[in-house]
Amino acid sequence: MSTLGTVRRLRHSNAWIFGTMLFSACLSLLASFVLSIDAVVLAADPGKALSCDINAVISCGTVAQSWQAQLFGFPNAFLGLVAEPVVITIAVASLGGVRFPRWFMVSAQAVYTLGVLFAYWLFYEAMVDIGALCPWCLLVTVSTTLVFATLTHVNLRDDNLPVPPSWRAPLKSAIQADLDAVLVTIWLLVLALLVVARYGTQLFA
Repeated sequence: MSTLGTVRRLRHSNAWIFGTMLFSACLSLLASFVLSIDAVVLAADPGKALSCDINAVISCGTVAQSWQAQLFGFPNAFLGLVAEPVVITIAVASLGGVRFPRWFMVSAQAVYTLGVLFAYWLFYEAMVDIGALCPWCLLVTVSTTLVFATLTHVNLRDDNLPVPPSWRAPLKSAIQADLDAVLVTIWLLVLALLVVARYGTQLFA
């Protein structure tokens, strides 16, 4: 088997898919933990400078003190502390050979879709309204994107999602051809370019 074939076979294996999901969810959990600590620190001392307050643009404090950071009346990071352990459990169990029922995987897809949409709404607000970026928040954006991509890959592969029958074969062919990986890579590059285009040299001022 060629090297390319070996790589593609590895990329479609459960070890790679759920390993990527596990790694990404752990990154998101770490970011949520740090952001939660920062929220507690700022609640005690609103004027406290955080370790990631680098300049006017890279400023966790500015983002954390915006209304968007507490949309539901408590720090958004607390949601990550609840959601990501569930994803980690799914990934670890799947690596151990557990196969969850279809209804469970569909529910996980639906809930995580809401989560990734929320993450991107926060990214938009930071870019357009708040005018500052939080490195830990950006990590959440990237990691939730990767978790969503791997979860979608698995659910399409295993016919868990309620898609029209005529779509199933083309969608499976697309993931077998690694088009999902290409799409995610391009998407993340576009996000990076948007940040650079929006703030430019201010990122390093």
